[in-house]
Amino acid sequence: MKDSFFRSMTWLHTWVGLLFCWLLWLVFFAGTLSFFRQEITLWSKPELHPHSIEVQSSQQALLDYGFERLNTEAPDAARWWISLPSERNSLLRVSHLPYAEPGEKASWVNHNLAADSKEPVTPRESKGGSFFYRLHFDLHYMDRTTARWIVCLASLFMLVALVSGIVIHKRIFKDMFQFRAGKGSRSWLDGHNLSSVLALPFHLMITYTGLITLIFTLFPYPAQTVYDDGVKEFRKEFYPERQRPQLSNQTLTAPAFAQSLDHFFTNWPEQPISRIIIDHPRDAAAIMKIYGANRSEIKDEQAVWLYSGQTGELLNTVHLEDSTAAQLYGGMIAMHTGRLASPGLRWLYFLCGLAGCAMIASGCVMWAKRIRERQKPTQPASFGLKLVESLNLAAIMGLPLATAAFFYANRLLPVSNSGRADQEVLAFFLTWAATMLFAAKWRNAQGWRTLALANAFVWLMLPLCNALTTQGNLARYISSGQWSLAMFDILALLAAAVFFWQSKKLQFARQARPQRARRERAA
Repeated sequence: MKDSFFRSMTWLHTWVGLLFCWLLWLVFFAGTLSFFRQEITLWSKPELHPHSIEVQSSQQALLDYGFERLNTEAPDAARWWISLPSERNSLLRVSHLPYAEPGEKASWVNHNLAADSKEPVTPRESKGGSFFYRLHFDLHYMDRTTARWIVCLASLFMLVALVSGIVIHKRIFKDMFQFRAGKGSRSWLDGHNLSSVLALPFHLMITYTGLITLIFTLFPYPAQTVYDDGVKEFRKEFYPERQRPQLSNQTLTAPAFAQSLDHFFTNWPEQPISRIIIDHPRDAAAIMKIYGANRSEIKDEQAVWLYSGQTGELLNTVHLEDSTAAQLYGGMIAMHTGRLASPGLRWLYFLCGLAGCAMIASGCVMWAKRIRERQKPTQPASFGLKLVESLNLAAIMGLPLATAAFFYANRLLPVSNSGRADQEVLAFFLTWAATMLFAAKWRNAQGWRTLALANAFVWLMLPLCNALTTQGNLARYISSGQWSLAMFDILALLAAAVFFWQSKKLQFARQARPQRARRERAA
């Protein structure tokens, strides 16, 4: 590679970082938003806003109501599902899945209900925060397995870039407190070092645990060695709660669901319930699954209690006392997703995610800056340099603009549109494609400033668009204590301020460049 270990590590760090940096920027950006997945989903469904204030209701009373409703509306359904309100979702969801006709696939019938009044709430169709959550590891418009292999490969490159970056950092602690403005590529290097070192433990954790979440995509061989059917059979054993019992074709006239609930509340009175799923509720083979809420425990899978619908007997408990290996695996996934996080820790995740975005973006720009500084003023740029500069502009400035377009589409598309959730996603990708075309033509400082101003404008106007199209606004959210909605508007305004500041810095740099050149020629 190179004539010394240090130079080899520098070369490795540069190229493994550059090859996947734009995909990693997307993964980090969408993943950072995913830490507030449920809050984004709440914002994207304003019909839920009047009911988003947490209501203290007895879980037993809510379950009794859910069972009564399902018994009345869907006694012969294939599955029942009751989701109870939580800290981040104040609605009661009562759902059922009908039996499918031969050759067809049945669809869930969902009812969102206010926890206090039990009134139905019908939100608009939107993927909300789930779009960004799936985007950061499943990408979009491609086969899921292929997408996950690509993300796995990018994550491996990210891990190599982090480790090699640590090796080549001779002054890693000094770089935490050093930033020299107005020094060209030197400033970008300082920014890259600063954003890298300040959140380095988070970057290592989130990259490594991200690989762990897809470990069976990368390394299915241990499961294939132990199990005849490989990973599929392993999952059946590790996740017995996900398996559905076979129909016995014997009618269950007197289900023992109430007895099962009494047994659960008697023996685990302090355990809150997340949801209850019942397979074949009117068949003798019925199984009731009670999922416990994890709260702030460092585990991914919820503890599940499986009861016989016929006798009310406790058949099995799953993930209540996992093995050490299972706890380690689940703990790493929980650390990656941030599901264990309290609101304060979730904000720390978010800020560290932004630092990761800054680390990747500054590394992309720094490479192009260094190449430009080494060239003579009359030397034409190579195709590779033009491509990198265009991709930098399209990714770094285009992705926030596309995200804003997604939120505008959520507010401006008619609620009655069929498939409006997919139309929101289409608005996201069309906007991003437009910025790519723009970047291919105008990738200079003026192009950056134009997209910075565009971002500042759309993010500034987003709270106003929300206020004009819904019954809520920032002042009302604050006065009613709906802080997740208020923070959405506040973050939009902060984003607008950052992009406006960036546009002013770009304008100043553009004006200062001719003066600097004249001084150099005079000297």
